[in-house]
Order: sequence, then structure tokens, then C-alpha cells
Amino acid sequence: MPPLTAASLPASHAPLRRWVLSDEAELQQLRRGVYSAVTGRELPADTGLDDVPEKMMLVASELATNALRHGLPPTIVTLFRTAESYVLDVADHAPQLVPEYAERRPPGAGGLGLKLARDLAADLGWYVDDAGAGPVKHVWAQFPAV
Repeated sequence: MPPLTAASLPASHAPLRRWVLSDEAELQQLRRGVYSAVTGRELPADTGLDDVPEKMMLVASELATNALRHGLPPTIVTLFRTAESYVLDVADHAPQLVPEYAERRPPGAGGLGLKLARDLAADLGWYVDDAGAGPVKHVWAQFPAV
């Protein structure tokens, strides 16, 4: 499998919402927030993966879980809007850990978050930003606007 593409965020993006996470207990709030930001509605009890908002909340959760488990805090999730799309950007403070697809893991062994994100998103990439108080790793996923 080819490595995750190193690429900056898609151009012309405006931030819609931002979440700062410190542990996995906050993932449910993130999923609800992503869904609400995209649809303007509360997350229903019964959702599938047929529509973009459901795919986005699952990818946000998977990428944030990776950052919480393998990166350094805080994990910062930002939802952006472009003219034709949404972009989820998940940042952590461990730029030396390059995001990689899990290879040859048995079912149930975990490590499939990036593969899931690749399958559900229109585009996926990562980059390191060294413009602030230190280098920050970003993994982003792009989805068509709904």
C-alpha cells in the first residue's frame, strides 16, 4: 500500500469549528459536534454510513483516536469549509511519528483508522507545520460539501 500522501491542507479553507481533546472520553462529543456543524441538527440515535456527515464523524473519531493514542497532547480537531468541500484537520504534537497505514494486522487487532479514513474520504493527507511554538503534525481528510 502506498504511504499516506504528504500534502498541505486544500486551499481556500475557512474554519467552522474546533475541538481540543485530551482523552478518548471526549470522542463522542467530537462525533456529535462534527455532525451538528455539517447538518445543523443533533446526531440521531440511529445512523449509518450512507451520507457524508456520518462518514465525516467516523473519520474524525478515527483520526482523533490515532492522535490521542500515538501523538502528544493536545489533540486539536478543526473542521474547515471550502467552496466545494469540508476538510477535517487533526493535529498532535508528535511530528516525528509519520502516519502510516497498518499492514497485515489480523481483524480486531486495531490500526485500521487511516485505511478507513482513506476509504471514506475523497482525499487524505498529512503535513508538519512549524510556524507556531513548535512543530505540529496534521492529518487531514476532505469530503464533498453536502
